[in-house]
Amino acid sequence: MSYLDSIDINKLPRHIAVIMDGNGRWAKKHNKPRVFGHRNGVKAVRQITEGAAEIGIEYLTLYAFSTENWNRPAIEVNALMMLLVETLNNEIKTLDKNNIRLKTIGDIEQLPAKTQKALQKAIAHTHQNDRLTLILALNYSSRWEINAAIKKIGIQVQKGLLSPQDINQDHISAALDTADIPDPELMIRTSGEQRISNFLLYQMAYTELYFTDKFWPDFEKEDLYQAIADYQRRERRFGMISENIMR
Repeated sequence: MSYLDSIDINKLPRHIAVIMDGNGRWAKKHNKPRVFGHRNGVKAVRQITEGAAEIGIEYLTLYAFSTENWNRPAIEVNALMMLLVETLNNEIKTLDKNNIRLKTIGDIEQLPAKTQKALQKAIAHTHQNDRLTLILALNYSSRWEINAAIKKIGIQVQKGLLSPQDINQDHISAALDTADIPDPELMIRTSGEQRISNFLLYQMAYTELYFTDKFWPDFEKEDLYQAIADYQRRERRFGMISENIMR
């Protein structure tokens, strides 16, 4: 029996975030260079995006490249940027066919010009689609995002548009890259690592965390459904007790 059969479609998380980890170790396991792992990871992106859209998930955020990833060997970083351009150009029609809208979060202006151009093209081409919003976190880290948000709020205060004592959580949320995106209810990380790695720290205050030993290139739709089924078995209390929730 598939995990899909056990999922309550009426209780789906609106937003799932994914740390796609393990491409390099998967490649090493197959005696291949790391780039081979990243290329095969694209297949998993396609599988999980399609699976999320088919089941009715509204938002899917994939941690594709962090601000810390620039510290990797230049040959790997360059290959990743080229792969991103190639993938975006190849997948525009598929995104459009499946009514999927593409968005990004992160310091996009620091990406190579060709990468920015491919992103802008895909975003513009799919902006009217409304089945699923696929968000790529590129040149992203949560500390960078929070720092940028503080600067935005500081400018508002400096201009006299906002008083320091009036700053609240709504102002902070509105200054983040995810201002128009609901917080994720479920975060999935592959490869057996159990940490958040500077990803959506503010947004994941009450997110359910799911860790799997599978490397990202091996992650399939059935694994996504298993994670969602596990999420639905949990009791989300948000600081309350069970009796409060049941009332």
